[in-house]
Amino acid sequence: MPTSTPSTKKERTRERIVQVAARVLRRVGFEGIGVAEVMNEAGLTHGGFYAHFPSREALLVAALDAAAGESLAALEHSADGVTDTRARLAAFIERYLSDEHAQHPEAGCTLAALGTETWRQSSEVRAVATRRLTQFTKLLEAQLPGTGAERRERAQTLLATLVGSLLLSRLVTDGALGRSFRKSARRVLLGALER
Repeated sequence: MPTSTPSTKKERTRERIVQVAARVLRRVGFEGIGVAEVMNEAGLTHGGFYAHFPSREALLVAALDAAAGESLAALEHSADGVTDTRARLAAFIERYLSDEHAQHPEAGCTLAALGTETWRQSSEVRAVATRRLTQFTKLLEAQLPGTGAERRERAQTLLATLVGSLLLSRLVTDGALGRSFRKSARRVLLGALER
């Protein structure tokens, strides 16, 4: 997600490439994403790529950052207007484990879409993943009671449960089994909020 509005044509074009790459990356993964495909989907020629990025690796870094930023923003906005912290956290859980999120990895969380591949990527890509994972953890942590290490641990457990259940629900070919992973996680997590 851009921090400012691109002002020049070149900046706007680069932003369009990054947004397309973010979607393609979540859809096909690190190994599946190609420069030609991204440029084609962006409505540009392959030859123009190097005017915006020095390498495919640089595109991957920018795409992952943008995709993770979009995911965090969507999750954060899922609780807009909700002031009670438990209700906000419940809204996060419901949004994350929703059928819509499970069925559209190209528009969802990069951790669940790319997590099993990310550890094989360059240190630059992993640095982006680490930064965004930390932001996601802090977003959840801010919704939890308590302080310090205990709250951080609870946020990490919450995040691991969300990501793991979404990933597993997408992994299986049996739709009912996939939904049951998310339903079970939702029940456990929402039940923990009641305590």
